[in-house]
Amino acid sequence: MKGLAGKNALITGASSGIGQAIAIRLAQEGCNIAINYRKTVEEAETTEEIALQKACGQVNDCGVKSLLVQGDVSKEEDILNMINTTIDQFGSLDILINNAGVQTESPSHEIEVDEFDRILSINLRGAFLCAREAIKHFIARNQPGTIINISSVHEVIPRPSYLTYSMSKGGMGNLTKTLALEYADRGIRVNAIAPGATITPINEAWTEDSEQKAIVESHIPMGRAGTSEEMAAAVAFLASSEAAYITGQTLFIDGGLTLYADFRESWSA
Repeated sequence: MKGLAGKNALITGASSGIGQAIAIRLAQEGCNIAINYRKTVEEAETTEEIALQKACGQVNDCGVKSLLVQGDVSKEEDILNMINTTIDQFGSLDILINNAGVQTESPSHEIEVDEFDRILSINLRGAFLCAREAIKHFIARNQPGTIINISSVHEVIPRPSYLTYSMSKGGMGNLTKTLALEYADRGIRVNAIAPGATITPINEAWTEDSEQKAIVESHIPMGRAGTSEEMAAAVAFLASSEAAYITGQTLFIDGGLTLYADFRESWSA
């Protein structure tokens, strides 16, 4: 992708799944990558190792830099440290990927307030705080910047028993549009991707069960789940200069899941 080589990117929640795939892809495109993790440094080290191997091959130093930054995006002080460490080590920040997120299953009438607040603080409040700090930096440098939020098809599809997750992604859709409109004249682009059913560790409950996987995939017009690498490819495009005229958009990457798959066969007039 054009315009990515030498850029500095911070990816939250990059120790596994889609975040890991994004870090690897951006490194392959020549970006310096700050890999955020919350608890397990070993997984972040694995991300770093794979990313550098794919970016550099057998070359010991191909110019791509990496950094591991611990931080819980539900804590403002951690976010400030994460952003500042990335800027200190790389000299600047050009690309922010808001990927960190969690989900829990519970009937909506049984959700405890503490759990409600926890999910929203990670998935939505954390994304806002990271974006706020990145935008401050972009403005201070008087340079363009790019933010990409990792949303979900549940930005628009209600998901019973996952109310807090769905609410957070719906909010992320508006966060994306509002920031994009507010800062477009400063050269700051804000977009999102909305993955559908994707094979990642967070979805092991159905990806590792052949019967459940078949049920999930039966609702997808293309007949299969997506991969983390497919999500990362879209992020690389949106972060690149090839998407220089795109802002405020959510790109749904879902195999057609949001096309009202149950209407493939007409059952109403």
